[in-house]
Amino acid sequence: MVAVGGRFADGGAVPVRDAFVDLVLGGRCAGCDRPGVTLCDGCRGLLTTLTPFRAWPDPRPPGLRTPTAAAPYAGELRALILAHKEHARYALAKPLGRLLASVVRTALEDRRAAWLCPVPSSPATVRQRGHDPLRRITKAAVRSLRRQGIDARPADALRVVRRPEDQAGLSAERRTANLDGAFGLRSRWAETLIDQPVLLVDDVITTGSTLSEACRALESRGIPVLGCAVLAATQRLSASGS
Repeated sequence: MVAVGGRFADGGAVPVRDAFVDLVLGGRCAGCDRPGVTLCDGCRGLLTTLTPFRAWPDPRPPGLRTPTAAAPYAGELRALILAHKEHARYALAKPLGRLLASVVRTALEDRRAAWLCPVPSSPATVRQRGHDPLRRITKAAVRSLRRQGIDARPADALRVVRRPEDQAGLSAERRTANLDGAFGLRSRWAETLIDQPVLLVDDVITTGSTLSEACRALESRGIPVLGCAVLAATQRLSASGS
């Protein structure tokens, strides 16, 4: 969005602080592209107004535990997720972590404790990006939850044991087949997570095949999964609350 004469094209005034930061540092909001700080007050406020919902794929892949998302994968939230993930805007980890924490609270219902297990990326993907965005957000979510009195802990329990092909453009059925056997449990977590409340976390759910395979990897080792918490759900998903 372009600022014209001290105002944005949509008619909104340019905050003086953000305009100053943009002039000095050339920064822009990762959500709405307004000049200024990494996350403007408007986009920061937007993240606090989102209401998590049940985001079941259609069709539902077998073995997927109840997925909860903060919002559809669109607009400012999509831009923020991509900016953190693909462009290493590290400052976004904290607000995205707080958002994930709100999703976790919904997924937990009345429970006051959980292990948060991020869906792993392959080592090659982490090297290519230069960081592990989901682990960073998960740690931020744990800190936020603990400040709210919830006994949340990170569980880096899964690893990629077989790197699947690129999922882009694949149907739901082909995605499921492509991910079969992709994840395995790190042996040191086998006893720790038995009989413990575990939530899988990810940034985006599309067909649910990735989370379904992650559920299988844990439950095949006797670790039940309470559900899945994600930042966003693609538009192809249902937000019916079922």
